[in-house]
Amino acid sequence: MNSLALSCDYVCRTGPYDHRCTKFASDEEAYQAAVEKYKAFKSGEPERMVSGSDDFTLFLWHPKEGKHPIKRLTGHQQAVNHIAFSPDGRYFASASFDKKTKIWNGKSGEFLSTLHGHVGAVYQVAWSSDSRYLVTASKDSTAKLWEMPGGKAKETLPGHADEVYALDWSPNGSSVSTGSKDRTIKIWKH
Repeated sequence: MNSLALSCDYVCRTGPYDHRCTKFASDEEAYQAAVEKYKAFKSGEPERMVSGSDDFTLFLWHPKEGKHPIKRLTGHQQAVNHIAFSPDGRYFASASFDKKTKIWNGKSGEFLSTLHGHVGAVYQVAWSSDSRYLVTASKDSTAKLWEMPGGKAKETLPGHADEVYALDWSPNGSSVSTGSKDRTIKIWKH
């Protein structure tokens, strides 16, 4: 097992806050806003979890409803490194040593598309707060920005002198940070 992703991760991580920078009068008001945001996100559907592993597969789970996977997802040709759900839960992306990122339906697990463009292993993925963009980090010393859901490459983010191991998108969607084996962190404005 190399990676786990939960469909409500973004909602839990950001609580009541979003890219609109809403202010709250009290902690209780912020708590209530977070609860409402979580309920609206779930909208009667079960939480979903995806696991990825060295055996090139992913499994879709409903962790609150049972101990057995709902679906086995195949298509990668090497180990799966990282998985992330889009903030709206409609999609998830999987990164692999096979130099590809795959996009999947976040509810059914149906395969949607493959993102081609990196010439080295893809280590990590991160979604923008509005779920319109995905950024990927690779062994090829670049990060790439993709338009979603179509998977069109929008930008290559060069500048690192070695493998890009880590990345994340700011909660307000204005920037992406990348961390490399070259011991630098770069911040990219969107």
